[in-house]
Amino acid sequence: MNPSTLERIRKFTSDRDWDQFHSPANLAKSIAIEAAELLECFQWDEKNYDVDHVKEELADVIVYCVNMLDKLGLDVDAIVNDKMAKNEAKYPVEKARGSAAKYDEL
Repeated sequence: MNPSTLERIRKFTSDRDWDQFHSPANLAKSIAIEAAELLECFQWDEKNYDVDHVKEELADVIVYCVNMLDKLGLDVDAIVNDKMAKNEAKYPVEKARGSAAKYDEL
């Protein structure tokens, strides 16, 4: 993430004195709520959706995720790469390619 974007998110939160509400549990709840609002964009029609509305809801999810990363002192690249290594082990290409099966069903 661009450092200026992170600083903008931090400033937005700080200016409003909202950090007091940003416990990891509250942030996790907010991520789930915003993810549900993102899903709502596709509720009745998966092909015809308002991309601007999708972008707004996706941005809300991302902002809360960035707030959680920041609150917990986590590095997004590190945690994503750690998870990708686990996913690559659970879903080897030769077994998973073209399949939607869960890792324990491959």
